[in-house]
Amino acid sequence: MASTTPRAKPMVVVVGRPNVGKSSLINRIVGRRVAVVEEEPGVTRDRKVLDAEWNGLPFHIVDTGGWLAGGSALDQQVSKQSVKALDEADLVLFVVDVQTGVTAEDLEAARLVQRTKRPVILVANKVDDQRHEQLAWEFLQLGLGEAMLVSAQHGRGTGDLLDEVVQQIRDVALPEVDESADDAIPKIAIIGRPNVGKSTLFNRLIGEERSVVFDMPGTTRDAIDTVVETDDGPLCFIDTAGMRRRSRTDQGSEQHSVLRALEALERADLALLVIDATEGATHQDQRLAERMAISGCAAVVILNKWELVPTEQREDIMASVGDRLAFLGTSPVIKISAQSGMGVHKILPALMAAVDSYHHRVPTGALNRAIRDLQQKHPAPGARIRYAVQGAIDPPTFTLFASGELPATYLRYVERSLREHFDLGATPMKIRVRLGGGR
Repeated sequence: MASTTPRAKPMVVVVGRPNVGKSSLINRIVGRRVAVVEEEPGVTRDRKVLDAEWNGLPFHIVDTGGWLAGGSALDQQVSKQSVKALDEADLVLFVVDVQTGVTAEDLEAARLVQRTKRPVILVANKVDDQRHEQLAWEFLQLGLGEAMLVSAQHGRGTGDLLDEVVQQIRDVALPEVDESADDAIPKIAIIGRPNVGKSTLFNRLIGEERSVVFDMPGTTRDAIDTVVETDDGPLCFIDTAGMRRRSRTDQGSEQHSVLRALEALERADLALLVIDATEGATHQDQRLAERMAISGCAAVVILNKWELVPTEQREDIMASVGDRLAFLGTSPVIKISAQSGMGVHKILPALMAAVDSYHHRVPTGALNRAIRDLQQKHPAPGARIRYAVQGAIDPPTFTLFASGELPATYLRYVERSLREHFDLGATPMKIRVRLGGGR
């Protein structure tokens, strides 16, 4: 599989050391709160590609983690992500903080940006009033030209900045891309508790280290979309922050990350529920699966770290999965090691089968013949299904017109029969009943 980033629009990459206000500037440009903003260095840890527009010109804008020389292993990985983003840039916005002044990290990051030979706009942020304007002259020593003065928090100067952005990217040569096909690309959310290996699996699936992987819970703060070209067509993977129980979720960035993960689930067609196989299915995994069921996503269950489970415990682990996730029905359970790649090759065929089932439409004639046959085998007590129609797909939704109330147990029988008859696999199904119908 090869990872692809849609290039129908110019790519504007925002870089700078941590806590200079990059995410605040991104939110101001995009016009909504899409990046986590918090008074804590390093809150943004992954590359995130967003859509923006100014004066009728659409473009992609990339939010990155802050460049930080040296530091911890996690700091170094975050810096590596910023460097990778520069490789894709048509224009770089280098953000500095006038209230702090020039730092050693600013100087080193400026040298890095200069080596890329990309066009650069120096953006002096936190210029909240005229008093702060004089402080911007200090940044001439970075060698990136005169700074444009903005206050991302208050919006001051951002219009002038965007005018300059579109002026510089207006003539960028881009390959033709059919963006009308974007909505048809299946969206797959990678969901799970913190530190179960979601980002490692995400990187394994897309074939590059786009999401920061580090052995510490909560290192992914935002949902990250990446389109991957496969032999069966493109897929859009959404890596999300780990979701904890509310009582264990602090206010601020982690709470915002949970909301972002739930939003990702709402817009996904399918979900990979990643479970730490060394722990088995926990109560929180069960709650996450319930969220998946409510959202209407097709589900594939991933048991990660399977190689670490002792042989004598594997049967008990599978029993816990079957018990706690029984309501996911026929969802496949795939045992993998995201770290080594063991079993990962089984995920794509399972996803493609789930995609087909999720979009499946049953002809009305075939549906009613199946309804007739299942009623002949087991008639409904005190009622009869007169006819049925499929009203929607994504997921398949059937409306039954009945002469009377149908018990829940009978509806489960109908669902099971239709699922088997039309080979609908692991996709969720919705069955609605309306009383009446003259057929």
